[in-house]
Amino acid sequence: MNDSPPSAAVHTATLTLDTHVDIPWPETPDPRGTTDRCVDFPKMEAGGLRAVVFAAYLPQGPRTAEAHVEAGRRAEAMLRVIRRSAGGGNRRIVTRAAELEALRGSDALGVLLAVENGYGMGEDLSRLALWRGLGACYVTITHNGHNLLADAAIPRPDLGDGPGLHGGLSALGHAAIAEMNSLGLLVDVSHAAKSSMMQAVELSRAPVVATHTCCRTLRDHPRNLDDEQMDALRVTGGLMQITAVPGFLRAPGPDGKARATVADLADHVDYAVQRIGIAHVGLSSDFDGGGGVQGWMNAAESTNLTAELQRRGYDAEAIGLLWSGNFLRVMRAAEAVAAG
Repeated sequence: MNDSPPSAAVHTATLTLDTHVDIPWPETPDPRGTTDRCVDFPKMEAGGLRAVVFAAYLPQGPRTAEAHVEAGRRAEAMLRVIRRSAGGGNRRIVTRAAELEALRGSDALGVLLAVENGYGMGEDLSRLALWRGLGACYVTITHNGHNLLADAAIPRPDLGDGPGLHGGLSALGHAAIAEMNSLGLLVDVSHAAKSSMMQAVELSRAPVVATHTCCRTLRDHPRNLDDEQMDALRVTGGLMQITAVPGFLRAPGPDGKARATVADLADHVDYAVQRIGIAHVGLSSDFDGGGGVQGWMNAAESTNLTAELQRRGYDAEAIGLLWSGNFLRVMRAAEAVAAG
């Protein structure tokens, strides 16, 4: 007789996917062993986290040819490190929806890849094909600071940024989204200014995704999506992944620090589901990039999020959609667009 609590049984049966995790750089502890990273393979095993998207994060720098070349080199080096550390054992590098789906019911761990900040592309659209060839499933078009593709939600005055640079997407940004569509790369609008995000939603032939964001109605933060942005995702089949960044979930306390729990994360999930429907909502952590809430501080605690969602009335099917089913849908849609 199985005496596991219902939430544990549901979690074990679910294809769990965290859609945004940074990797430390340039010192990157090997995730095949126990590390001080929030996500390594032993922690994934302990927390029943079946798959993760490791992102090659590029901080915004000067918009110069030399800086773009260096950022591109960094992106490709990071992608190669992720690939090397993911090989062997029961780990699988996942680049397509069918490969992610194949993890269901197995004991394998899936590693997906992404590039966070189109800054590394510079003006060279061919970089996108290179990143896709190295396994990237999405590119976050900006980070904090405007780049050549688009305006960011958070400008960088230290880099000379004003409130906006292009009025949303640049002409190069338009071309980059078209190229991403042709390659099957998902367009990630996390970090993008509202103008950039809304234009990307309208322009992209595949649904767009915000891989790590929260609801601006609940927490007025420039990185969060407002109701109009959320509605645009619903209309176009897009997706927002509610993330475990305390400052996106709750306002800072008197000491200036934001503190949040898995219940706060679930509050944002509830709001998004009620506003735009469960088909357009998912989960992510932003671990090792600022994410981590009480109850879900690392991959080993992933069961706690499933338990909180089940406590609120989400059944196994709904929990499966939030953890991976909806992301699988947008992956398939992007691949279908690329196939023509």
